Amino acid sequence: MKGKMKACVLTGKRKLEWTEREIPQPGKGEIQIQLKHVGICGSDLHFYQEGRLANWELKEPLILGHEPGGVVSAIGEGVEGFDIGDKVAIEPAVPCGKCENCRKGHYNLCKNIKMLAIPKERDGVFSEYCIHDATMCYKLPEKVGTMEGGLIEPLCVGLHGAEISNAKIGETAIILGSGCIGLCVLMSLKARGVEEIYVADVLDKRLERAKELGATRVFNSTRESIEEFAKKLPGGGADQVYECAGNRITTLQTCRLIRRAGKVTLVGVSPEPVLELDIATLNAMEGTIYTMYRYRNLYPQAIKAVESGAIPLKKIVSHVFEFQNCVDALEESLNNKEEIIKGVIEF
Repeated sequence: MKGKMKACVLTGKRKLEWTEREIPQPGKGEIQIQLKHVGICGSDLHFYQEGRLANWELKEPLILGHEPGGVVSAIGEGVEGFDIGDKVAIEPAVPCGKCENCRKGHYNLCKNIKMLAIPKERDGVFSEYCIHDATMCYKLPEKVGTMEGGLIEPLCVGLHGAEISNAKIGETAIILGSGCIGLCVLMSLKARGVEEIYVADVLDKRLERAKELGATRVFNSTRESIEEFAKKLPGGGADQVYECAGNRITTLQTCRLIRRAGKVTLVGVSPEPVLELDIATLNAMEGTIYTMYRYRNLYPQAIKAVESGAIPLKKIVSHVFEFQNCVDALEESLNNKEEIIKGVIEF
């Protein structure tokens, strides 16, 4: 496809503007994708609200959006295995493939990785078309739609958290935060056979969704203390604790929720680069802390889990917005967190 396309561009704090750009054409090894669905991520909202996220700072216009599902609309030289019209999920970060981390299989840690919707790396996909390295695109089976294709990205975050902490059947788990990522961790743990899962948040709608997806019990932290409850669990805490909110309060709580020799996994990304940990409690428990950076080698596994029905991915979606309402969609997602669990842009 050639011609012009519309794109929604972040030009400053809470400043989104419509622009017209040339439709990008695929080079060697690339495919062009016509976007059909793009998830709205918490990181998009952080960039929109603050103009920064962790160590990334907005210094020039940036197209947001990094959770894309679409259909192949053009194929570059040397690409095999794709046809025009194929539904695809796009893994948004493209590594160099040559460095030591890439060669070891830890391509998510590549120093030269180029991620969608990250300043100085690549524009995102709040646009009608994009191009992407074919090696990081995955064909979707007949039973999996492009909305789920876009949601494979946050699902892989949840799967990576469950995998890196080696969550096992028979363990107990506590999840702090039941937004999109918390729910993806919940579904990933359930798929691994973890049945006793407790979820805490401050928003009832999100907790209701966690209950629907199989949480054993949910806690609204404005009314109940997850710390007091955890002390009454066998061993005085949970085997696994997952911080999925990315804030100071929940990060500080984590070490007080594990049993002895328990594990804490920091899944959430904080807009602040420095947070506190209760190291004294962690030491006394001989707890282990896992950190994680995105995910790796998980897209095929995630797609199969959705296709089989093991992970009911569509159930995390609460709101669908038309692309023409992209500006309002981000503003509403920021201001109406009590109602919007996961928003998706539909083209």
